Amino acid sequence: MITILGLGIAIAAGFLVGKLIEFLKIPSVAGYIIAGLLLGKSFLGIIDTEFITSTSMVSDIALAIIAFSIGGELVFDKLKEIGFRVFFIALAEGGMAFALVFGSMLLLKQPMAVSLLLGAVASATAPAATVMVLSELRCKGPLTSTLIAVVAIDDVICLLIYAIASSVAKVLVKHGETIHISKIILGPLYEIGGSLLLGIVVGTILVFMIRLFSRNKEVLALVVAAIFITIGLSQYFQLSTLLSNMTLGIIVSNFSSRRLKAFMVIESVTAPIYRCFFVLAGARLDLSLVLQVGVIGVVYTAARMVGKIAGASFVATITKADKNVRKFLGFGLLSQIGVAVGLAIVVSHEFAGTNIGDIVITVLLATTVITEIVGPLLTKFAVIKSGEAYNVELYSEDD
Repeated sequence: MITILGLGIAIAAGFLVGKLIEFLKIPSVAGYIIAGLLLGKSFLGIIDTEFITSTSMVSDIALAIIAFSIGGELVFDKLKEIGFRVFFIALAEGGMAFALVFGSMLLLKQPMAVSLLLGAVASATAPAATVMVLSELRCKGPLTSTLIAVVAIDDVICLLIYAIASSVAKVLVKHGETIHISKIILGPLYEIGGSLLLGIVVGTILVFMIRLFSRNKEVLALVVAAIFITIGLSQYFQLSTLLSNMTLGIIVSNFSSRRLKAFMVIESVTAPIYRCFFVLAGARLDLSLVLQVGVIGVVYTAARMVGKIAGASFVATITKADKNVRKFLGFGLLSQIGVAVGLAIVVSHEFAGTNIGDIVITVLLATTVITEIVGPLLTKFAVIKSGEAYNVELYSEDD
């Protein structure tokens, strides 16, 4: 299929199914995923694997913009109000999800390397679906602020867990080699440290340029250029695109006097990109995989959900967070597509020549069919029950 034609169909299908889904009071992001399912190999087969691969740049750009936007929410003054508990909550929910999935896979007699990698992928929370639901419902309050902060920090925790787990798994795959602590430590330090440094450097330059050129069109051009440059340099130096762009957003949101304009102009052009990203993500899903993974998929999903909810609730309780945060935070951390899919693809590349990548991708994509439908619904449930949703009817801004 001609690439441009395919992207046009994806955006149009996402828009139409998303609007249809809204009548059922379901967040439109679920509609985008369903549109992708319908267009993908599970049903019509209009969008195939080759097309998804050829349009991978769309996913890179969408995830980078999402990361930039999340960084924009991490204003230091707001974080002081929430407190350092968000770091401990993110560590607990990500760490517990990893531990429960890792332990469950070992009990199911999966290889140590596979168990480690599935546990690492399970620690990820997809920021895109959560942020979109919060944006649609125009949420505001302690739960919303804490959820956004935890989702952002969760990516850092996930990258650290994955870097360590993959380092150990690589050693385990190579029989006869001992685990070198230096490799396990230096790998994560390079990726995380390098990503932070890149985001700080590009962000500092962007803040200076926005000070000189303040018209909307000029700011939009500068922000897009900064995001694209950060994506390119991250890929060139094998850093984290998500973490570097998140850092870019943090720098702009905390040190630019025109921070509101910077995020407003980029938000004005993101709707088609987000729709396309979620439709392509949905097209990746293969419903037949649900039956193939069987017990492993069920246990993986259950262990991950329990780890996320229990970990977040436990630390929120002992740190005396707001009662709505204690009760509902974990329900907003279950969406998985995006970062987790990216990590699964990385696994398939790093462990080429083994069946590890196939196992991880099969389990992830099969269970994502569940998490990407259930996740947004539970996020909506949490913010409505907490009283922080100000657009419960899901009306569009034009209405």
